[in-house]
Amino acid sequence: MTITRRTLLAAPAILAIAPAVAQAGKITLVVPFPPGGSTDAMARLLQANLQTKLNRIVVVENKSGAAGALGAAQVAKSPPDGSTFLVTFDSHAVIPSILDKPPVDVERELMPVLLVGTAPYVIAAGAGRPYKSFADVVAACKATPGAVKYASVGIGTLGHLAMTVLGTKAGVEIMHVPYRGGGPAMNDVLGGHVDLIAGSAALVSAQLGTNMLRPILQLGRERLPALPDTPTAIEAGFPDFETLAWWGIFAPSGTPPDVVAAMATASREILSEPATAAQLKETQQMTLLLQDGAAFKTFFDKQVAYWGKVVKDNNIKA
Repeated sequence: MTITRRTLLAAPAILAIAPAVAQAGKITLVVPFPPGGSTDAMARLLQANLQTKLNRIVVVENKSGAAGALGAAQVAKSPPDGSTFLVTFDSHAVIPSILDKPPVDVERELMPVLLVGTAPYVIAAGAGRPYKSFADVVAACKATPGAVKYASVGIGTLGHLAMTVLGTKAGVEIMHVPYRGGGPAMNDVLGGHVDLIAGSAALVSAQLGTNMLRPILQLGRERLPALPDTPTAIEAGFPDFETLAWWGIFAPSGTPPDVVAAMATASREILSEPATAAQLKETQQMTLLLQDGAAFKTFFDKQVAYWGKVVKDNNIKA
């Protein structure tokens, strides 16, 4: 069976993912991290609904390693026929700078499909610690250098890079303790082994009802409704500084524009359904953007440039 471009364009956009997919009946969503995280949850949410909407087999494949670069490389090397997509997280923008020899050129070998949404990073202290503001943290670091330690989900993650920038701006060094994931990092903060955590709003807000964690700073431009009493970094004296978690979908470079547009349309329809949008807002503290094509590329290029400079200026290596 031969499906021409004319035939494809004439079909309903939601069903026109790609000729190869129409024949093979399978779409693979590659997640470059282990199961259980927010990116994996996003992919599985898409999987279930894409299968129903497209009447195609959709599978999620977790391909973790090298700060997400191994999964990204797998997608980049896949045929650009609409059968393989990458569902990834904000650390994707750090791959070019954090790895000595990245296995993928994320700016050339992958193309943006859909920027799903963003959520601010949050800095929080264990309830047993005395820090009630970021100014308290700075004062403690100045009084006793090296005394304050913070957890992140790994070297070169945005939590790590954001704290590096804030420490530089404040003229102090806050000791970094990297972990392999949000669960272990949070457990050590709650257990009193580390003073602070720099993580996504979703990671922090899950503990708000326990009285075991005290948010002291959020890194979005505006306060989250879930954290109405926690100031932003801008309010705390760091002008124009923000750090956003973000989730997005990419395709191999060379994937036809109409195929990319069709995937974006399908995903946008799924994620903008009221119940789904409410779920993402509640569980991830996410602001849905659902931006495709050029808008996502502009956003992504800025992320690569900004965090790449932070990595270079501070000689950070994974």
